[in-house]
Amino acid sequence: MSTTASDPLATLGALPGVPDAVDSVRKAVDRVYGHRVMRRRSNEVTAEAALRGSRGSAALAGADWNLEEVRRRTDFSGEDEARTVGAALRLTAEAGQLLSVWRQSPLRVLARLHLVAAGGAAPDDAVGRPRLAGEPVEEPLIEAPLPGADEVAGRLEGLSRLIIAGSAAPALVTAAVVHGELLALRPFGSHNGLVARTAERVVLIGSGLDPKSICPAEVGHGEQGRAAYVAAFEGYTTGTPEGVAAWIAHCGRSVELGVRDSTAVCEALQRGAA
Repeated sequence: MSTTASDPLATLGALPGVPDAVDSVRKAVDRVYGHRVMRRRSNEVTAEAALRGSRGSAALAGADWNLEEVRRRTDFSGEDEARTVGAALRLTAEAGQLLSVWRQSPLRVLARLHLVAAGGAAPDDAVGRPRLAGEPVEEPLIEAPLPGADEVAGRLEGLSRLIIAGSAAPALVTAAVVHGELLALRPFGSHNGLVARTAERVVLIGSGLDPKSICPAEVGHGEQGRAAYVAAFEGYTTGTPEGVAAWIAHCGRSVELGVRDSTAVCEALQRGAA
């Protein structure tokens, strides 16, 4: 693995504890992809993972519905929680359609994700673009200091350059950094957490780590809970090696919990077919 200054993401991959997290995630992903159900019914596992991932992401955004309610509901246009769940479902459905664009123009993908998440709920001129100076941000879960619009623009451009240039870093590291940066910047007026977690999903799928999208990190983020999520993120915002490594490890554990959930889905499908 390269650790040169020209590949800062790879440098992060060498932080203490991160190689172990990367190895643990890879082994977990390999196990679920090797499940016999995946040979014939992977589409069903993918669909269920999308539903469960959406539920987990929405829970972190304040809409902690049980899975059966998400499965049953058809109208997500009512109260705030319903709109949040609907946004999470739309984003998950959209993620797989943006893989070819991500490596060439990540900022276009982020704009599209915000447009999909907002679904007409935000003023038209504020949808799909980074916020301007003085514009408010609605993100109740994250209380970290809010960077100014100029800093947001510069750091988004830097993140875009890193993604376009490519990296020797493991997919987990890149996904965690993309997720963490978007949470730290909160570049849009709303739905930043949902967009950040979807961008993490895009990286994990597009990297080839989880090409069938059956290892939903959002499930694990939700299962570990809002307090653990915020605490790990606050470590990331310190910028210290220990804080960043802890955030990457937290994201890795979330992927593993997503794998565990999809493994249970595989087992249920296998029992049903027996």
